[in-house]
Amino acid sequence: MDVTVRGYELDTQGHLNQAVYLQYAEHARWELLRAAGLPQEKLLASGVGPVALESTVKFLRELRGGDRVRVTCRFEYGEGKTFAVAQEILKEDGTVAAQVTGVAGLLDLTARRLIADPAGHLASLAGNPDLLSG
Repeated sequence: MDVTVRGYELDTQGHLNQAVYLQYAEHARWELLRAAGLPQEKLLASGVGPVALESTVKFLRELRGGDRVRVTCRFEYGEGKTFAVAQEILKEDGTVAAQVTGVAGLLDLTARRLIADPAGHLASLAGNPDLLSG
Protein backbone atom coordinates (compact mmCIF):
# COMPACT_ATOMS: atom_id res chain seq x y z
CA MET A 1 0.00 0.00 0.00
CA ASP A 2 1.33 3.45 -0.89
CA VAL A 3 0.67 6.57 1.17
CA THR A 4 1.88 10.15 1.37
CA VAL A 5 2.71 11.47 4.85
CA ARG A 6 0.23 14.25 5.62
CA GLY A 7 0.97 17.38 7.62
CA TYR A 8 -1.58 16.66 10.32
CA GLU A 9 0.19 13.34 11.05
CA LEU A 10 3.39 15.05 12.21
CA ASP A 11 4.66 15.53 15.76
CA THR A 12 6.19 18.73 17.14
CA GLN A 13 9.59 17.86 15.61
CA GLY A 14 8.05 17.61 12.14
CA HIS A 15 8.38 13.79 12.09
CA LEU A 16 5.60 11.33 11.42
CA ASN A 17 3.95 10.76 14.80
CA GLN A 18 4.85 7.39 16.25
CA ALA A 19 1.20 6.27 16.54
CA VAL A 20 0.63 6.87 12.82
CA TYR A 21 3.14 4.14 11.91
CA LEU A 22 0.75 1.68 13.54
CA GLN A 23 -2.18 3.18 11.64
CA TYR A 24 -0.32 2.73 8.35
CA ALA A 25 0.47 -0.88 9.31
CA GLU A 26 -3.16 -1.58 10.25
CA HIS A 27 -4.40 -0.13 6.98
CA ALA A 28 -1.92 -2.27 5.01
CA ARG A 29 -3.10 -5.42 6.81
CA TRP A 30 -6.72 -4.69 5.86
CA GLU A 31 -5.68 -3.91 2.30
CA LEU A 32 -3.88 -7.27 2.08
CA LEU A 33 -6.97 -9.08 3.33
CA ARG A 34 -9.17 -7.13 0.88
CA ALA A 35 -6.83 -7.92 -2.04
CA ALA A 36 -7.02 -11.61 -1.10
CA GLY A 37 -10.82 -11.40 -1.32
CA LEU A 38 -11.49 -10.96 2.39
CA PRO A 39 -13.07 -7.58 3.06
CA GLN A 40 -14.07 -6.92 6.65
CA GLU A 41 -17.73 -7.76 5.98
CA LYS A 42 -16.86 -11.24 4.68
CA LEU A 43 -14.70 -12.05 7.70
CA LEU A 44 -17.38 -10.86 10.11
CA ALA A 45 -20.04 -12.84 8.24
CA SER A 46 -17.89 -15.96 8.73
CA GLY A 47 -18.00 -15.33 12.48
CA VAL A 48 -14.38 -14.27 13.00
CA GLY A 49 -12.40 -11.08 13.23
CA PRO A 50 -8.64 -10.52 13.19
CA VAL A 51 -7.10 -9.37 16.46
CA ALA A 52 -3.70 -7.83 17.13
CA LEU A 53 -2.14 -9.40 20.21
CA GLU A 54 1.26 -7.71 20.08
CA SER A 55 2.87 -4.93 18.04
CA THR A 56 6.44 -3.65 17.96
CA VAL A 57 7.72 -0.75 15.89
CA LYS A 58 11.39 -0.27 15.15
CA PHE A 59 12.00 3.28 13.91
CA LEU A 60 14.99 3.42 11.53
CA ARG A 61 14.68 6.66 9.48
CA GLU A 62 12.59 9.75 9.97
CA LEU A 63 9.55 10.43 7.83
CA ARG A 64 8.43 13.99 7.18
CA GLY A 65 5.41 15.63 5.60
CA GLY A 66 5.10 14.92 1.88
CA ASP A 67 7.26 11.77 1.97
CA ARG A 68 5.77 8.96 -0.09
CA VAL A 69 6.05 5.52 1.45
CA ARG A 70 5.13 1.94 0.67
CA VAL A 71 3.85 -0.30 3.47
CA THR A 72 4.36 -4.04 3.04
CA CYS A 73 2.62 -6.86 4.87
CA ARG A 74 3.35 -10.57 5.22
CA PHE A 75 1.63 -13.18 7.40
CA GLU A 76 3.84 -15.97 8.76
CA TYR A 77 1.92 -18.96 10.08
CA GLY A 78 3.05 -21.57 12.57
CA GLU A 79 1.26 -24.45 14.22
CA GLY A 80 -0.80 -22.65 16.86
CA LYS A 81 -3.70 -20.24 17.07
CA THR A 82 -1.55 -17.19 16.40
CA PHE A 83 0.55 -16.00 13.49
CA ALA A 84 3.29 -13.45 12.99
CA VAL A 85 2.83 -10.28 10.99
CA ALA A 86 5.92 -8.73 9.37
CA GLN A 87 5.71 -5.27 7.83
CA GLU A 88 8.06 -2.62 6.51
CA ILE A 89 7.50 1.05 5.79
CA LEU A 90 9.77 1.92 2.87
CA LYS A 91 10.80 5.32 1.58
CA GLU A 92 10.64 5.93 -2.19
CA ASP A 93 14.35 5.09 -2.56
CA GLY A 94 13.76 1.71 -0.88
CA THR A 95 15.25 2.69 2.49
CA VAL A 96 13.45 1.02 5.37
CA ALA A 97 12.01 3.78 7.56
CA ALA A 98 10.37 1.40 10.05
CA GLN A 99 9.72 -2.24 10.75
CA VAL A 100 6.45 -3.29 12.36
CA THR A 101 6.22 -6.81 13.72
CA GLY A 102 3.41 -8.39 15.61
CA VAL A 103 1.40 -11.36 16.66
CA ALA A 104 -2.20 -11.77 15.53
CA GLY A 105 -5.00 -14.29 15.61
CA LEU A 106 -8.57 -14.81 14.49
CA LEU A 107 -11.19 -14.33 17.17
CA ASP A 108 -14.38 -16.40 17.16
CA LEU A 109 -16.88 -13.58 17.63
CA THR A 110 -19.38 -15.77 19.51
CA ALA A 111 -17.06 -17.77 21.79
CA ARG A 112 -14.64 -14.82 22.17
CA ARG A 113 -11.68 -17.20 21.83
CA LEU A 114 -8.95 -17.55 19.23
CA ILE A 115 -9.71 -20.15 16.59
CA ALA A 116 -7.38 -22.99 15.67
CA ASP A 117 -5.72 -22.96 12.23
CA PRO A 118 -6.09 -19.29 11.28
CA ALA A 119 -4.18 -19.94 8.03
CA GLY A 120 -6.63 -22.63 6.96
CA HIS A 121 -9.65 -20.54 7.88
CA LEU A 122 -8.41 -17.50 5.94
CA ALA A 123 -7.45 -19.63 2.94
CA SER A 124 -10.87 -21.31 2.86
CA LEU A 125 -12.60 -17.94 2.61
CA ALA A 126 -10.17 -16.05 0.36
CA GLY A 127 -10.62 -15.60 -3.35
CA ASN A 128 -6.82 -15.33 -3.72
CA PRO A 129 -5.33 -17.23 -0.76
CA ASP A 130 -1.78 -17.12 -2.20
CA LEU A 131 -1.58 -13.46 -1.11
CA LEU A 132 -1.99 -14.56 2.50
CA SER A 133 1.01 -16.88 2.73
CA GLY A 134 4.44 -15.53 3.57
